[in-house]
Amino acid sequence: MKRTHHCNELRAEHAGQTVTLTGWVHSKRDLGGVLFIDLRDREGRTQTVFDPADLAPAVFESATKLHSESVIEITGKVRVRPTGTDNAKIATGQIEVLVKELTILNHSEVLPFPVDDPEVANKVNEELRLQYRYLDLRRPEMIRNLRLRSKVAIATRSYMDEQGFLEVETPTLFKSTPEGAREFLVPNRRDPGTFYALPQSPQQFKQILMVSGVERYFQLARCYRDEDLRADRQPEFTQVDIEMSFIDREDIYALIEGLLKKVWKTALNVDIPTPFKRISFEEALNRWGIDKPDTRFGMELVDFTEEFKGSKFGVFGNCVANGGVVKAINARGLAGATQGQIETMTETAKGFGAKGLAYIKVEKGEWKSPIVKFFSDAEKAALTAKLEIQEGDLILFAADQWLNACEILGKIRLYCAEVLKAQGKLTIDPTRFDFLWVVEFPLLGFDREMNRWYSSHHPFTAPVADDIPLLKTDPKKVRGQHYDIVVNGVELGGGSIRIHQPDVQKTIFEELLQIPPEETKLRFGYMLEAFKYGAPPHGGIALGFDRLCAILCGTTSIRDVIAFPKTAKGVCLMTDSPSQVTGRQLRDLHLEVKAAVKKEG
Repeated sequence: MKRTHHCNELRAEHAGQTVTLTGWVHSKRDLGGVLFIDLRDREGRTQTVFDPADLAPAVFESATKLHSESVIEITGKVRVRPTGTDNAKIATGQIEVLVKELTILNHSEVLPFPVDDPEVANKVNEELRLQYRYLDLRRPEMIRNLRLRSKVAIATRSYMDEQGFLEVETPTLFKSTPEGAREFLVPNRRDPGTFYALPQSPQQFKQILMVSGVERYFQLARCYRDEDLRADRQPEFTQVDIEMSFIDREDIYALIEGLLKKVWKTALNVDIPTPFKRISFEEALNRWGIDKPDTRFGMELVDFTEEFKGSKFGVFGNCVANGGVVKAINARGLAGATQGQIETMTETAKGFGAKGLAYIKVEKGEWKSPIVKFFSDAEKAALTAKLEIQEGDLILFAADQWLNACEILGKIRLYCAEVLKAQGKLTIDPTRFDFLWVVEFPLLGFDREMNRWYSSHHPFTAPVADDIPLLKTDPKKVRGQHYDIVVNGVELGGGSIRIHQPDVQKTIFEELLQIPPEETKLRFGYMLEAFKYGAPPHGGIALGFDRLCAILCGTTSIRDVIAFPKTAKGVCLMTDSPSQVTGRQLRDLHLEVKAAVKKEG
């Protein structure tokens, strides 16, 4: 017989029916000579019973020799489990199938790690799990992640279709545009010495689609970046890529809020409130020390620049005199921080160029710190009032230029939160989702080493219209029409209203970013040419689809929601790639591999 039901389908009302199930042996138990095998497929599990009194001896003997993860087909009669033997942990826990026939479709050898016990499997070395990814993916929690990812992709496509968008595929063999992250290059056999590049994003193509009159475009785009990896980065990843014509920022906000509302309802059956809160880049840095703040807990940065103006504590007083700021946070309840934890925070500060980290421990009614003796009564009173200092608190300071001071405390704030969570002193509801837009980014940053401006977002971002005259007189004051969507401290995506006037785009390229005219023409000439023929006002956004799915699945690593991810070194352990190629392949591509030169020191 062919399979009649999947392994999560049978219920008490099916009792008495003869059924055929197929799947993997999830677990096997011998109870008093009767064999119980839990059969598992993609949908779930069903308990099957091999009773030697009802089976041919050869069939029962075959069943006893089955290893976990062997693939079998069984035919038998559904019956309600005896009273007291129900299994409430699985949907089919009220019934079992009394087996009459067994077909072994494939034997399995002993597994390199168990897949039937989630607690054990989750402790298995990740590299071993990635090496045997096909086994890892059999685990119900991994199947759940892939299923949820599929549902979110379908919901995204459905929503975008409802909003009048066209799904358009853009090329994955592109030209090299060295600005930004390092690219993956693909040699061109037909024209030796020339290369394609795998796209870091479809940015330029989607803008060309707006010039083409498509008006509303999206795709679930594959993108590639040859950069150092973290839990939320992979060399190849997927993003929900969107571009629209004849719109402003409000249209983007409404579109994305509607999309995320539908996704959260589809995936988690959660109704997220809209519209989302909006905060400026400056406010985000001032309050949380980061442009993607986790607002689910306090510990906000507090400014003490005015209070420490002319302070006898030279580090603070001199900093303010030199145009810097003094900021502090109260890590409530962390006065008992270990020396190792203080050193970790100090190294964080030093990583931003600070000489050290000033702090105060409030223990047994005393402020314990060598810097307190330099503070005036007014300074102490201001600290007490603005930080609401209590017994057991740890006060941490940063005195530096504004951006550095904010970022130092922003990093330390997140570290303190992790320590407090581990100690049970800070609880964050895992079902809470704090969405917000971060807006009003500066259009440009200044690289002191290179002595030139660089794009804070990318060079196609439009300046706020009122600030365009400042491009040639005071670039640092120019605001960009750039926006990021953030949830629980994770940047889900970012975008901007684009430059559609060729003269403004040329000014950005050549006068501010100092890209020579000939290089501008070589790299972006076709875009500037296209803009001459009626480019509409347009803008867009890209959401990190892997990050989005990771949040919905409740995992911190996007590797858990990608079927075949790479390791932190960019390696696929299952297929052992990247790998070497043959000499003939290299000759066809007119390439030669040279031995790596070992660097001294």
